[in-house]
Amino acid sequence: MEGAVSSPSMSLLTPISELHTKNTKNFSIVKFKRHPHQIYCHPLHSKVPTSFSTFNQRFYRTTIANSSSVGSAEFVLEPGTSVKFPTGLSVPGCSDSLVLLGTGYREKVFVIIGVKVYAAGLYVSRSLVEKLNAWKGRPAAEIQNDSTLLSTLFEAPVEKSLQIILVRDVDGKTFWGALDDAISPRIKSPIPVDESALSTFRITFQGRPLKQGTVILLTWVEPSKMLVSISSDGSPSAVDATIESTNVASALFDVFLGDAPVSPPLKASVAKGLAILLK
Repeated sequence: MEGAVSSPSMSLLTPISELHTKNTKNFSIVKFKRHPHQIYCHPLHSKVPTSFSTFNQRFYRTTIANSSSVGSAEFVLEPGTSVKFPTGLSVPGCSDSLVLLGTGYREKVFVIIGVKVYAAGLYVSRSLVEKLNAWKGRPAAEIQNDSTLLSTLFEAPVEKSLQIILVRDVDGKTFWGALDDAISPRIKSPIPVDESALSTFRITFQGRPLKQGTVILLTWVEPSKMLVSISSDGSPSAVDATIESTNVASALFDVFLGDAPVSPPLKASVAKGLAILLK
């Protein structure tokens, strides 16, 4: 990282382009993409710098609240799996980088033993806050149980992406089978476009070995259109499939953030992140 902290009074250092923080013995350096010519240095445990924009102040609080490491806010550790998620992510097919809202994990129970299959993090566009003004000031517990807010989150014309990181080997057929078992019951009367979308989903995963560490991005670029990106070598850099079906896109969103989510820890973490952003 450029520059060094030499005294408590230092507040402006060299330009950068991405959000991250770096803690020294007494200070934390914080950098935001929206302010490429500004870096802020402030004592650890101090208040959020007032010179940040409203969104960046809220996002800073969300990041720090979810960060597992005192030494860095570049990543958030999902505690159930110890998987690290970057606080900002460039997603194939998205017009701008997205920010992390919450994390969780998916667990399958075999006989009486719970086995964690993957960790997941929900990323959203920075423009999300202005779409949810009606819920400002709501606590996390209330947000978590408000299906109207979560429906609005899905329907908002902003980009959203779920990053899934496998913590064990799974073959593509098994992964899709579990996903299909969750999606299909949520589509009561599928029409041809839904069947076509599900077929595309299935073909994308079938026959593909998904090793531990594989990254899957399920991205909602709009309520009726999804992108699927898969990589066994770091974050995906290309789109593997396009899913065009409002019913399928909505059902998948409901799988993770609806009334009966497959990952309750993810939904709870997202609700916490929304509560902080909407303060």
